Amino acid sequence: MTFDVERARFNMVEQQIRTWEVLDPQVLDLLFSVKREEFVPEAHRSLAFADLELPLGDGQLMWTPKMEARVLQSLAIKPGENVLEIGTGSGYFTALLAARGANVTSVEIDARRAALARARLARHGFARVRVEEGDGSRGFGRGSYHAIVLTGSTPVLSEAFEKQLAPGGRLFAVVGEPPVMKARLLRWDAPGAPTSTDLFETVVPPLINAPVPARFTF
Repeated sequence: MTFDVERARFNMVEQQIRTWEVLDPQVLDLLFSVKREEFVPEAHRSLAFADLELPLGDGQLMWTPKMEARVLQSLAIKPGENVLEIGTGSGYFTALLAARGANVTSVEIDARRAALARARLARHGFARVRVEEGDGSRGFGRGSYHAIVLTGSTPVLSEAFEKQLAPGGRLFAVVGEPPVMKARLLRWDAPGAPTSTDLFETVVPPLINAPVPARFTF
């Protein structure tokens, strides 16, 4: 029997994503137009539409489809906005951000993953993306952004990210340590006074070099 890719994609959207409170029609449309299977590592391509985190090597994992969709909806990206992504991974979430019309700077600490993602994005025509090799666990560069997303968790969210938010900006990060982490959305509502909303609980691998809380010693 031939694998029906489009039926699998449809089932992913209807059975996983809609049921996780993702109802924005623009987000749902992107899940059909940006081909997830093209960004999944070859060894796991048959699982591209499964409700699973897929390994990218070195302990790093690709988000589940419902996580990608929920975060994209929460960030409410507008065309022309500047977005900073920390942790390029496979490049799929980068592609979704760019497909919303954003100008994306994506930072990947692993040279091999950065090169693979850069090639995939170029091959599929995502020209509004710049993949940088570097450590973004405590912010990156000096630019300001309308949206910032950390694709790995961080036990402590560096204050540097808040300083890089433009007025009206949004920041998504998974904050905390196992067994419970909070998926958190920060909004820049006034200078020095971001509002924070915890969206759901999850556990994802930490960013390499993510800051950790100070520990008491005796």
